Amino acid sequence: MAFKVTSDGQGEWSVLQVAGELDLVTSPMLRQRIHDVVAEGRHDLVLDLSEVFFCDSSGVGVLIAARRLIRSCQGRLRLILPAGGADGGTSRGSEGERGGGSHVNRVLGALGVRRLFDVYPDLAAAVDEEPLSA
Repeated sequence: MAFKVTSDGQGEWSVLQVAGELDLVTSPMLRQRIHDVVAEGRHDLVLDLSEVFFCDSSGVGVLIAARRLIRSCQGRLRLILPAGGADGGTSRGSEGERGGGSHVNRVLGALGVRRLFDVYPDLAAAVDEEPLSA
């Protein structure tokens, strides 16, 4: 699957749907798209990562940089990381990871940075103005 970033709008939210592998080669493309959205004056951003099936440290770096950029503009960043993930809930890793959710979710959790992000299971929940309960 080729890496792809498509954009959409949901009310006041800009939505970037990301698909494929988020790695050293592709992460600069996502970084540029995020900067383009902010340069347009849109500071409420949803990154739909439900179709990302691989993410390395450079991809995580883009997510952290996006968080920093959006916060500096007093905006909001929300990630869509569904329970099943892009691979249908199966893992390319060990059998012991059953039920671990999306690959990106597992990577963020393993690195201890998942708590930095507002994570939602789908687009409807991400653009809802009610805060996600803890």
